[in-house]
Amino acid sequence: MEASAREGTIATSVTLKLRSPAEALSLFGQNDENLRLLRTRLSATVVARGDELRLTGEEAEVEEAARTFRSLIDTIRSGGRVSLTELEHSDIERLGNRPPAPEPTPEEAHLPGRAKPKTAGQRRYVAAIHDNPIVFGSGPAGTGKTYLAVAMAVEALTHRRVKRIILTRPAVEAGERLGFLPDLQAKIDPYLRPLYDALYDMLPADRVEKLLELGTIEVAPLAFMRGRTLNDAFIILDEAQNTTAEQMKMFLTRMGFNSKVVVTGDTTQTDLPGGVKSGLSTAESILQGIEGIAFITFSKADVVRHPLVAQIIRAYEQQP
Repeated sequence: MEASAREGTIATSVTLKLRSPAEALSLFGQNDENLRLLRTRLSATVVARGDELRLTGEEAEVEEAARTFRSLIDTIRSGGRVSLTELEHSDIERLGNRPPAPEPTPEEAHLPGRAKPKTAGQRRYVAAIHDNPIVFGSGPAGTGKTYLAVAMAVEALTHRRVKRIILTRPAVEAGERLGFLPDLQAKIDPYLRPLYDALYDMLPADRVEKLLELGTIEVAPLAFMRGRTLNDAFIILDEAQNTTAEQMKMFLTRMGFNSKVVVTGDTTQTDLPGGVKSGLSTAESILQGIEGIAFITFSKADVVRHPLVAQIIRAYEQQP
């Protein structure tokens, strides 16, 4: 930290060095939109030149700005993303006081694309999937349950620990509500779209298409799992709160040798008819304590979508 006299006050400066142009782009945002916003929120003078960021002002101002930028740089280096929307809704003082992101564990380091755990709950989830044959991930929307499970599946397939990926969901409303669609695939695709979206976010589109064509990746409704034994596979059941107890038992007993199963859902969002108990809730009460089966419960603190999502969840929780 450098200091010099300036009109009776002490001017202090700090220079932060970025690792690459890509890191600078991630920090500053498209057309420097993040940088412009931060300049309006911070009292220090912020000057960006190439891969350097120079902060100048009174000592307290520079310290606050340096804490803020270092926190954002740590987020980027741990695989996270600096979003303009998040910055707009963030308290700069809280942002600057965040603890540095922990170094990624070996199982996290090889996850594809942007699929890196960003909260303590997500890190426990990734570790549980790595260490256990069966994992249940339960919690609100936006906590990365499905996205991280698909990332772990892609990583396992890429490193040849499994031979195929099977992604499935219960199509609770299959039938009239989907309208007069020409074939079964057209009827079920809307229910499976979030799984396709996750795949296309992690792999090139042409590779996804090829793997789907070969059957190396299968995306299908839960009913298609009946009567099968799934060996050498990474199997994900999404939206499991919409299974019945019988469907959940059927699904879990499809597991074959050298396979891994991840079950995700939110027990507060079931679409089952009144009086039908969720298979996810039933499994959580029946299977506790069995070695090799792990249960991870996410909270609103693990929500990594738009900051308003956590506030929406909190508001609904406060309803009588």
